[in-house]
Amino acid sequence: MKPIEHIYPQLENCAGIVIVPHQKPDADAMGASLALFHMLKKQGHSPTVVSPTNWASWLNWMPGIKEVLDYEKEKDKVKADNQIADASLIFCLDYNVLHRTKKMEQALSMAKGLKVLIDHHEYNESSDFAFGISDPERSSTCELVYEFFCGWKKEQDVDADIAQCIYAGLVGDTGSFRFPSTSARVHEIVAALKKKGLNHSYVHEQLYDNFLENRLRFIGHVLLNRMEVFYEYNTVLIAIPKSDLYKYEIKTGDTEGLVNYPLSIQGIKLAALVIDREEERKWSFRSKGDFDCNRFARKYFEGGGHFNAAGGRSSDTLSQTVQQFKKAMAENKDLLQ
Repeated sequence: MKPIEHIYPQLENCAGIVIVPHQKPDADAMGASLALFHMLKKQGHSPTVVSPTNWASWLNWMPGIKEVLDYEKEKDKVKADNQIADASLIFCLDYNVLHRTKKMEQALSMAKGLKVLIDHHEYNESSDFAFGISDPERSSTCELVYEFFCGWKKEQDVDADIAQCIYAGLVGDTGSFRFPSTSARVHEIVAALKKKGLNHSYVHEQLYDNFLENRLRFIGHVLLNRMEVFYEYNTVLIAIPKSDLYKYEIKTGDTEGLVNYPLSIQGIKLAALVIDREEERKWSFRSKGDFDCNRFARKYFEGGGHFNAAGGRSSDTLSQTVQQFKKAMAENKDLLQ
C-alpha cells in the first residue's frame, strides 16, 4: 500500500469515485464519507457514497445523506454495482478489511478501480488497498480525512457542511473528547472548524438528543434487568435478548452508546454488551486504563477495534456466548485487577 499522498495527482482527472463506509455506519464513518463527498464535489468530481447497509435515523441530519445509496435496497444495489464497476477510485473509510462491508465485499474485491484506505483501526490488510493511511493513534477517521484535505492543500475549501460532518466523527469517536485518543491536534481541528462556521451545539443535539421515548425506556429496562456486575473482575456484562428489541421496537442506532454506561460505576474496568441479533450475537467492549479490548475481542469473539473500544461477534446462542465471555473474563482476571 502506497502512502496516501501519492493519490493527489490522480484526483485531478479520474473518471469516477465511489466512497464506501463500513456496514451500519456510525457518526465517524458517515461523517468521514460525507465530508469527502462534499470536498470532491467542490473539486469538480461527481462522487457516489454507498453504504453497505442502512444507518441510524439520528444521522439523517447530515448534509448530503439523502444522496447516499443503501446497498441493501435492491434499486440502490443495481446502481451501486454499476458505479463500483466503473469507478477509477474507491475510498474505503473507517474499516481496514473488506468483510466489514458485508454483502458488498465481493463487488469491492472484484472492482478494477484503485482502492484507497483511510482508517484508524489496528491490523489493516494493506494488500487490499493501492493507497492509504491507517493510523490507530488518531482519534477518528474524520480526523484523518481532515488531514487528507490539508495534505491536498484544500483545507481552505472546508465549509460549514463539511465542518459539521467532520465534527460529528470527532465527537462520536472521542466520546465527546473524553477518550485518551483526544490529542491537542483534535482540538486544533475543532478550532479550525469553528472558524469555518461549525455550529457545535447543533451537532451535539442531533447526535445525542434525537431519540424516541421508547429508547429511554429500553435503556432503563436494560440497566435494571439485564446488567450483571462482577466486582471481583471489575467487569460489567449486559446481555440483551431479541425479545427486548421487539418489545421496545429498537431500530438501528438505538443501542449506540449503551455499552458506555457501566463505565460510570466506580472501579469498573471493562464493560461488555452482547445483543441477540437475528443472524448472530454482536459484542461491544469498552475499557478504562490498560485493559486491551482489541486483543480481547480478537482472541475470543472474532473481532477487533481499538485498545479501549472494540467489537466482536458469535454464532453461538446468547446463553452460550455469555458463558464464553464469563470464561474469558476469568482467564483475564489478573489484567482486570
